[in-house]
Amino acid sequence: MEIERKFLIKEGAFPFREYPYKDYEQGYLNTDPVVRVRREGDDYVLTYKGGGMMVREEHNLPLNKESFEHLIQKADGNIIRKRRYFIPLGDLTIELDEFKEPFAPLLMAEVEFPSEEAARSFTPPEWFGEDVTLNKEYHNSTMSKRQF
Repeated sequence: MEIERKFLIKEGAFPFREYPYKDYEQGYLNTDPVVRVRREGDDYVLTYKGGGMMVREEHNLPLNKESFEHLIQKADGNIIRKRRYFIPLGDLTIELDEFKEPFAPLLMAEVEFPSEEAARSFTPPEWFGEDVTLNKEYHNSTMSKRQF
């Protein structure tokens, strides 16, 4: 189960580039339900996500590089490339995504929680912008279908 909230971030609001990061590339084989292939640095994953906005089912299966390269070519729509920064926040981690073209200069932070109660009671840092958790337009699967 994945429990997360998403927030927009304004450029210059926080010095996130000082933190560790990993580069991501992902494509969507299906968006309802979500079936995604992703490269996370040197790791490759096939992910299934069920319906939902803040809380949803998620299953990850490891892939090898050859399988990823084969499947990403079958992805529909935009391939999403981003750099994800990992910023500690108490017991939590802020995962701040800096999107590459065609989505640049979009910056979006995700915070995963151990429970729905923790997610609902979360007070975001002052440098967080609009809460877009319930806005489907900011799900990466929806973004993959965006026309430019």
